[in-house]
Amino acid sequence: MENIDDILKEAIQKATTERGNITILIAGRSGVGKSTLINSVFQQKIAETGQGRPVTQNTREITKEGVPLTIFDTRGLEMSQFKETQAELEKLIKERASDRDSNRHIHVAWLCIQEDGRRVEEAEVDLHNMLAKHMPVVAVITKARSDNGFKNEVQALLPESKNVVRVRAIREEMDDGHAIEPMGLESLIELTSEVIPEGKRRALAASQKANLNYKKSQSHKIVAGASTAAAAAGASPIPFSDAAILAPIQIGMIAGITSVFGLELSKGTLSTLVASAIGVGGATFVGRTVVVNIMKFFPGIGTVAGGAISAATASAITIALGEAYIAVLAEIFAENPDAVPTAGEIGEKLKQKMKKAGA
Repeated sequence: MENIDDILKEAIQKATTERGNITILIAGRSGVGKSTLINSVFQQKIAETGQGRPVTQNTREITKEGVPLTIFDTRGLEMSQFKETQAELEKLIKERASDRDSNRHIHVAWLCIQEDGRRVEEAEVDLHNMLAKHMPVVAVITKARSDNGFKNEVQALLPESKNVVRVRAIREEMDDGHAIEPMGLESLIELTSEVIPEGKRRALAASQKANLNYKKSQSHKIVAGASTAAAAAGASPIPFSDAAILAPIQIGMIAGITSVFGLELSKGTLSTLVASAIGVGGATFVGRTVVVNIMKFFPGIGTVAGGAISAATASAITIALGEAYIAVLAEIFAENPDAVPTAGEIGEKLKQKMKKAGA
């Protein structure tokens, strides 16, 4: 069996590679609320805390260490030199599209239009038409309070947009004393997911904090894949071979889920989580594995039966572990979307969850 350090290292590398990086271009006039939207949707208030650098006269590239997201924040829609601004932006888009690294492509554009203004400017239509030639565009109506047919108007004027979604990024206190809550952010993530390459959906899940169910759905896919691989490993007719194969599969699953939830993916974090999982489920797992592997020593029906039982067991244990881990992370982030839990805190909650589940 591989050294545990090697398994951890490989799991981190695989999870990081499979998650990749997503790039979103966010365009809109001054005052439309782009920074507020970005900070409400994405982790670590990236519009405030991220590193920004100018890539054209009116476009900034924003990144943040540990967040698999690049944002191009485009400004200058009101400027008299708008045609020059748009030409510079299109040049940048084409350069990115020609890069061999798909992580550097611009995968989707959010064109933000403020609902209060009740109009779509000619510059916004022109920009929409240009962007739609190169990437999927989602029209985002910001500061949504009262539609009054404006969404239909936007859809008619921006027909190349893949969808139009009304959002309100933050809770707003009205003059009459009542408050209106944020809206549309979960839908924005779901609609964006539908138009980006499938290989970028884990990066979207990891980067955003607005849609917890989206993180969970991407994590369930990882568990399903690990379960299938575990069943195949468990069905191996070679005695004791499955234990050596199962460990990397289950550690890889934990790494993948960790990355999708946007948590730090380091050897220290992963080793703490693995130790917590094994500490609860290890004895049961070892007991079942030994019995089944002894059966494999008997030729004929013993081998077939042993393999079948082991496959089912390996799959069931893998699913139980993965789903328990997803449930723990979901509980943490449901309570606080901006939480930064330590590996020790997560590991303790995982132990408790698995004990309750009888793992």
